[in-house]
Amino acid sequence: MSTHTLLSAPTVKARRPRPRIRNRRSSHARPTRSVLLTVLTALVGIYALIPLVWLLINATKTQPDLFSSFGLWFSGEFALWDNLTGVLTYNDGVFGRWFLNTLLYVVLGAGGATLLALLGGYGLAKFSFPGKRAVFAVVIGAVAVPGTALAVPTFLMFANMGLTNTPWSVIIPSLISPFGLYLMWTFAAEAVPDEIMEAARIDGASEARTFFQVALPMLAPGIVTVLLFTVVATWNNYFLPLIMLRDPDWYPLTLGLNAWNQQATTAGGEAIFNLVITGALLTILPLIAVFLLLQRYWQSGLAAGSVKE
Repeated sequence: MSTHTLLSAPTVKARRPRPRIRNRRSSHARPTRSVLLTVLTALVGIYALIPLVWLLINATKTQPDLFSSFGLWFSGEFALWDNLTGVLTYNDGVFGRWFLNTLLYVVLGAGGATLLALLGGYGLAKFSFPGKRAVFAVVIGAVAVPGTALAVPTFLMFANMGLTNTPWSVIIPSLISPFGLYLMWTFAAEAVPDEIMEAARIDGASEARTFFQVALPMLAPGIVTVLLFTVVATWNNYFLPLIMLRDPDWYPLTLGLNAWNQQATTAGGEAIFNLVITGALLTILPLIAVFLLLQRYWQSGLAAGSVKE
């Protein structure tokens, strides 16, 4: 074959297989579903919701119907409004005082614990100082120690200071949250890039201004998470008020409802199980409302990774 023939011959291009875009899109649009995971999630959801359903149903029953009807279904008489009235008016409306006490402990205790965890976690994450490793070891050790193990030493210390049977004996221990401090420490280390802080300092911003105007908005999801943990822990706190408080006027809801429940076991005491169940329902409603109101902050975007390296 001559050179002229090779040059004049048409060039044949090899056909390349086209990518199957449709299959690729469909694989992204349809995530893989696991039947086992769906069943396990449903079982966990049922396990978590059954106590709430039982509480809601039995709050509509009278005292005799609690023992004569099926626990997971309504009885013939709908007594929810009567039970609510009884809870709010029983013993001169002491339930309202217990609610205000619990609110006081949550606002000062849980709010203060969140503030201290925020300041401490931010400082430990973004500043270097001698003994930082030792502080980290102490925080991890404090997380591992259960609160009940510190109850008796805390009581002895507050008794020597004369603070038992006062609101401060519940508020001050609630200010310490090792888990909240550790959570804010790890969150601030990733959520607030060092480059953004250096840029603010170069622009002449002080450390306080850098914290409030630059770092604080980025820490909002972590703050809400710590706040929820501390609010739930303080709202459901039972053992600490049990050993610290003797005056029923300073009881939180947990201790007050337990006192109502124990009336049936005392000589001449009145059994008011219907009021205890209805009071427990009223106790969990604020927690449900807090979770629903603050849920959107969990889904907010984090600043970690926003700086392109």
